[in-house]
Amino acid sequence: MILYIKYMVSLRCKMMVEDELRKLGLHYVVVDLGSVEILEDITTEQHETLKRNLLKSGLELLDDKRSILIEKIKNTIVEMVHYRDELPKTNYSDYIAEKLGYDYTYLSNIFSEVKGINIQQFIIHHKIEKVKELLLYEDLNLTEISYKMHYSSVAHLSNQFKKVTGLSPSYYKKLRQKRHSNLENI
Repeated sequence: MILYIKYMVSLRCKMMVEDELRKLGLHYVVVDLGSVEILEDITTEQHETLKRNLLKSGLELLDDKRSILIEKIKNTIVEMVHYRDELPKTNYSDYIAEKLGYDYTYLSNIFSEVKGINIQQFIIHHKIEKVKELLLYEDLNLTEISYKMHYSSVAHLSNQFKKVTGLSPSYYKKLRQKRHSNLENI
């Protein structure tokens, strides 16, 4: 049986879910971002207890198919941008459609209707979050980051970064240097 969980986007969330399943005596096969496969059928009482306990931790057990599909789309994008060593070489739309087994137009329409933004905008926001992370924690220059994140040019990356954050990537990187010098002065 597969259960779908909203807001499950980190290893820490996975550990929390594993712990809750153990407390209920449920045995899991796989715990992935946004889903968990358990060996046995879950009783109504176990389901409600799990739902309540996950909610206390900021996670939500999903029941309806539409919410589950939206969560699958989001988790596919988060995994693609944040947890893969390299972004896919194919179009993101092809990658998402193939990974989820649905027509991209169908996925895009449902996602836009429910989330209020389209999939491409969601991807851009996550790519910019990844760029921020690379600027702050890696010793890569903008050219290397734009190549790694599959931007056509540094200018394209810079324009998109400024549009999303309101800051230029170079100014954002200077904030990193300020933080380090402030920490050294403590």
